[in-house]
Amino acid sequence: MNETNFTRRGFLLGGITLGVGIGTLSQGWARFSDIGPVTEGSKAPELIGSPQEWINTGGQALKALGPGGLLKANGPILIDFWDYTCVNCIRTMPYLRAWHERYGDKGLTIIGIHTPEFEFAKEKKNVEAAVKRLRLPYPVLVDSRYANWRAYGNQYWPRKYLINPQGIVVYDKIGEGGYEETERRIRQLLREAHPNVKLPAETGLPEAPRNVIFRQTPEIYSGYLRGRNMFGSPEGMKPNATVTYTDIKGRRADGLFYAKGLWAVQPESIRHARATSDPFEDYIALDYTALEVNAVIQPEGGKPFNVYLLHDGKPVDRADKGDDIRYDAQGRSFVRVDAPRMYSLIRNRKPGRHGLRLGSTSPDFGLYSFTFSSSPSLK
Repeated sequence: MNETNFTRRGFLLGGITLGVGIGTLSQGWARFSDIGPVTEGSKAPELIGSPQEWINTGGQALKALGPGGLLKANGPILIDFWDYTCVNCIRTMPYLRAWHERYGDKGLTIIGIHTPEFEFAKEKKNVEAAVKRLRLPYPVLVDSRYANWRAYGNQYWPRKYLINPQGIVVYDKIGEGGYEETERRIRQLLREAHPNVKLPAETGLPEAPRNVIFRQTPEIYSGYLRGRNMFGSPEGMKPNATVTYTDIKGRRADGLFYAKGLWAVQPESIRHARATSDPFEDYIALDYTALEVNAVIQPEGGKPFNVYLLHDGKPVDRADKGDDIRYDAQGRSFVRVDAPRMYSLIRNRKPGRHGLRLGSTSPDFGLYSFTFSSSPSLK
């Protein structure tokens, strides 16, 4: 059985969080639409965006759907709602790149709609940097006003819609997985639109195998808007306050994070509140159960700095390091934080329970979230 993960955000109504999901579940809030969701058989809404809100189009806005749409006659369109800090979205990118390469000149148009989760992800320059880093060759609409998110009545990252040349949604895929079925539907639509088209062989990219473990740590948020019940330090989370926190002795609860030292709790993040000489004088710690660990971190002051890591009390083993881990001359493991984004910290050889500690000498260390996975990612 293939693993299907996605992140669904609930919404706040009178201070009560509503909404549940499966796979990688996050409780929290999001911009929620009063418009009913667009599903299979629905007429796809025309995309909303000025030329300045597009990437990879040469400054031209693509009115891809609706009467007179520029792309309507070319073939099927794949719409992908995503966020560049979302690990579930990032894990789908190898498949999207492969489909663009194989079928882009056969009539398929892929359009990414970037709807942000965090405030810093609203900035177009940050999305442009992510598009370049993730090597996305197709057009991306920067949906920082949530106009398209609302028009589609969407609640999920990632979510993919296949739309036929008549502008009808014929396939609706929430979350990761299902890549073979999605590619099969793409090929079917291409043949329907162009009966004489000669298609290449299917991509053959493997679906990530599912590793069954007793419990995978759920996503952890560190700001007070969504992280109140995910904080384990004895002082409790103090919104909009700078507090000297104390860690606990002994085993930490899985699914909670702990702070030690001086930290400021903000709406979306927890920020180191002073400069120190020792990176582990103040730190964030957690115990987790997973194969992979990622963290969303921002250099709050705009200047790069290092975040050092201890994994089970030692520098991260080179066999278990994430893509962003480096090592200094003393053999200490660290990530160089130079942009607000998701950093790949751990890729364990096998899933299990571990302890992780993150510390920095910089007062600009802003931690937003941790995400976890129990199946390996394609690179």
